Amino acid sequence: MTQPSGVIDPQFPNHVCELQRALYGLKQAPHAWFDRLSNFLLSCGFFFCSLVDPSLFIRHSDQGVLALLLYVDDILLIGSSSILVNSFIHTLSQEFSMKDLGPVHHFLDVVISLTSGGLHLSQSHYALTILERSHMVNCKSMSTPLDIKLQPFVSAPSLADPSYYRGIVGALQYITLTRPDLSYRVNYVSQFMHAPTTAHLKLIHRILQYLKGTLSTGLHLTSNTSLTLSGFSEVDWAACPTTRRSTTGYCIFLGSNLISWCAKKQHTISRSSTEAEYRAMSHTTTELTWLSYLLSDLHIYGSPSPTLYCDNISALYLTINPVFHVRSKHIELDYHYVYERVARGLLVTKHIPSTHHVADLFSKSVPKATLA
Repeated sequence: MTQPSGVIDPQFPNHVCELQRALYGLKQAPHAWFDRLSNFLLSCGFFFCSLVDPSLFIRHSDQGVLALLLYVDDILLIGSSSILVNSFIHTLSQEFSMKDLGPVHHFLDVVISLTSGGLHLSQSHYALTILERSHMVNCKSMSTPLDIKLQPFVSAPSLADPSYYRGIVGALQYITLTRPDLSYRVNYVSQFMHAPTTAHLKLIHRILQYLKGTLSTGLHLTSNTSLTLSGFSEVDWAACPTTRRSTTGYCIFLGSNLISWCAKKQHTISRSSTEAEYRAMSHTTTELTWLSYLLSDLHIYGSPSPTLYCDNISALYLTINPVFHVRSKHIELDYHYVYERVARGLLVTKHIPSTHHVADLFSKSVPKATLA
């Protein structure tokens, strides 16, 4: 180390400056920390970092399997045996200053509770924090987060200070990590972040009232299930009354466990319901492919090919029929991707009746009975 140019002390040229307080962290600090830790993990037998998730490190050995998930300085470590986990924790503590918090109970504001048959994930404390922040702790609870039929808001006055609206919506986006029933609703209100009105604020209050009555609701993962990967794809065609774009909704199960879901407005207008449904199938296929690679890295093998369910017959025919027609000639890229996966035997598509379609929850508002 040398003294910086311009502040060299002629009496003590070999001395260095002592940093009393750092106002800002170095921009390269996160990269340096990740590089330091990843190199150590690779030297400990974690021979590869997952290509589908750079923060996931996996070690396969004769003694068993270790998987380490890293988020900045929070580490989640799982293994096939407690002896293997404790041994690596001891190795890790010798290299870094760390604190072992024992069996997992909290991770990134997610409460993880052990049950007799698996795990229960919830964000009840985080949800209560949102209610306190929005001054709605004592509000009256609602049985549904949004009305089934939503109308465009053309005459409502704009909010004088939209920061409150944007802050609450941003907080609600993170709670969808364990609340799939809020995914479509939060996605809907987030579309008005640029210019929210008083009518949009009422929608936020409605969601918070629903959240108040369902604080204990979370995601249950059971251990007694198969390893079959299956997806459900659904779309609400031309749902947006302003732009007439469709809303894509999908959910993916590993056995009976819901592990991935999405509610998102499509980027372009679809000229037919077949086109909209096929675009949704393409997004779902992409997620199924990503999860297949992730399970392969963990050496988890279930069925040879995931199954994708859709309630649109025309879109299903496109997955096996290479002939384009007038309603589908504008979706060549999506078509070729899904058709190729089906043709290679890496994906199976099946029809499901609309009355049994679980992905409706992610594409439109549903009645109270469906939420229950």
